[in-house]
Amino acid sequence: MRTRPLKVALLGCGVVGSEVTRIITTQSADLAARIGAPIELAGIAVRRPNRVRDGVPAELLTTDATALVKRGDIDVVVEVIGGIEPVRTLITTAFEHGASVVSANKALLAADGASLHAKAAEHGVDLYYEAAVAGAIPLIRPLRESLAGDKVNRVLGIVNGTTNFILDKMDSTGAGYSEALDEATALGYAEADPTADVEGFDAAAKAAILAGIAFHTRVTIDDVHREGLTEVTAADIASAKKMGCTVKLLAICERARDGRSVTARVHPAMIPLSHPLASVRGAYNAVFVEAEAAGQLMFYGPGAGGAPTASAVLGDLVAACRNKLAATTGAGESAYTQLPVSPMGDVVTRYHISLDVADKPGVLAQVATVFAEHDVSIDTVRQQGRNQGGGDEAATEQDGGPGAPPSGSWGREGGEASLVVVTHRAPDAALSATVSSLRKLDTVRGVASIMRVEGE
Repeated sequence: MRTRPLKVALLGCGVVGSEVTRIITTQSADLAARIGAPIELAGIAVRRPNRVRDGVPAELLTTDATALVKRGDIDVVVEVIGGIEPVRTLITTAFEHGASVVSANKALLAADGASLHAKAAEHGVDLYYEAAVAGAIPLIRPLRESLAGDKVNRVLGIVNGTTNFILDKMDSTGAGYSEALDEATALGYAEADPTADVEGFDAAAKAAILAGIAFHTRVTIDDVHREGLTEVTAADIASAKKMGCTVKLLAICERARDGRSVTARVHPAMIPLSHPLASVRGAYNAVFVEAEAAGQLMFYGPGAGGAPTASAVLGDLVAACRNKLAATTGAGESAYTQLPVSPMGDVVTRYHISLDVADKPGVLAQVATVFAEHDVSIDTVRQQGRNQGGGDEAATEQDGGPGAPPSGSWGREGGEASLVVVTHRAPDAALSATVSSLRKLDTVRGVASIMRVEGE
């Protein structure tokens, strides 16, 4: 074993950074044995050096991150700060001074991963980021290395623990979105400002990274269609249950059937209870990968938190240090396919549409005509009459074809009713146009909810 230690600089010492420090200091002998040389924390860049950090040597703290990455004797820089700047500049500076980089920064990688990979290759160093996507779950390396000889066609996953906790709580207790979010915040699953999670920005960044690796093409967060879960209601959850489904916020990356393009999207969707992702509860993550030779694979585990994320960071650190000893680098960017990213309108999917309609004869026929005009085939229709006081009076379900039955009457004429339509697969643009036309019907009082159906 080499006795001279490999020097590591740490940028950021919050929840994850503190765990990284703890593992390096308490498991130093094991890490040295696995790497083939000892590692030494040479410095830790922080914004507030006077903050109490248990187990973190105060003499290693500095507020000058730039000077730390410019030292020239640093072998690997571990970045757990987050955000775009100054992190992008710090990482490129580290490359220029001969250091490999291990990052957990999904936002930066999803926005500018291509240029970072190019800069790392230019200087003959590594860029690793297992922790950027699904916490402790080994996912990036299996996609980039274990499945390098296979053709991945689809990646479908729950990649945000906060939103999964919220939807799981709504499903298991009947709570509304706001109530479930309040509980997630109280338990520490949601940030004080949960926008990045609940509006899908976090998941979209991860989807961009996964799509780029899976399909060997460049995908940025701007290429990802994004919808959050703030509009999901308790009624949507209940309707999903009636279909034998549950609701999840999914990141979906797909290769087109003709192989000429890819898509990446994040949105709430109903999935059958029989699908493996339906059983993912609480704040856990899971990613379902479909490859031609390997078939269906599922990766499951804690997707966030200090210790789980630090586990992924340390795995990358070991790999980067081994490469330093061997004077080599690991797998870099693979974007040889240069496939275009198709817009959401080209995605073929299914819709679950809930309508508030007038309770009178002929309404169902009018609705069915709109679907037929847009060449969208109806799978099933569930209609439920309500009296003027809002009570349920009658409910029926019918299988549909290119259109629904020629007429429809239920409940007490002159009142209101709800109509739930589930479509067959169609281009998303056609489904969206159908909904727009439905809103213009005099007999449609409102479109209560729209949700895609996946996993079938």
